[in-house]
Amino acid sequence: SICPEQENVLQRVLQLPVVSSTCETLQRKYSSTKESHPLMASVCEVYERGVQGAGALAMWGMEPVVRRLEPQCESFAVANNLACRGLDHLEEKIPALQYPVDK
Repeated sequence: SICPEQENVLQRVLQLPVVSSTCETLQRKYSSTKESHPLMASVCEVYERGVQGAGALAMWGMEPVVRRLEPQCESFAVANNLACRGLDHLEEKIPALQYPVDK
């Protein structure tokens, strides 16, 4: 992370019960579909290997960019802080964000 001491708005969003429960539900459905349909499982495995390879390539390509952006940490901290405050406001105005999808 560019600014490890800074609270990360993306991590906060992913920790919202409505978001995390949606991700868990999708993961369960994906896994059960893979287990139930052998043909689908082979397609999914090819896709997963492709995504892993693309992710590794993207991280390798981003490393120089991240190094160049590190001096801009203060700008990122300001933007992240604004986003966190916006998220605070959303959480206050939309209490449903604190509940799992099924509720």
